[in-house]
Amino acid sequence: MRMMLALGAVLSLACVSAGEAPSNYQSYHGVRVDADPVLLARYDRALHYCEPEAYSWHRGSPDPNSTMYILALRDCLYRHSFVDRGAYAYPTTAWYRHLLDR
Repeated sequence: MRMMLALGAVLSLACVSAGEAPSNYQSYHGVRVDADPVLLARYDRALHYCEPEAYSWHRGSPDPNSTMYILALRDCLYRHSFVDRGAYAYPTTAWYRHLLDR
């Protein structure tokens, strides 16, 4: 039983897309979501509100790996005062960083 619960927890963490990670977002004032527990709680409530909207065909896509889903999720989170941190939010390879420096 414990193994099934542990496996479920690992799978749920593995299925979180990059657009949903709290470390990828900040408030309008520049405070990272994962730096403040109150802000993290607000982000979790907003995420639970925004995920169904992003999963719908009306706004996004039922595929959580699609571009439409991620864009709809980011749009909804932006309306709830959470801004994507942009280039600082996602890891890049050394080759890609070299391209950005040019």
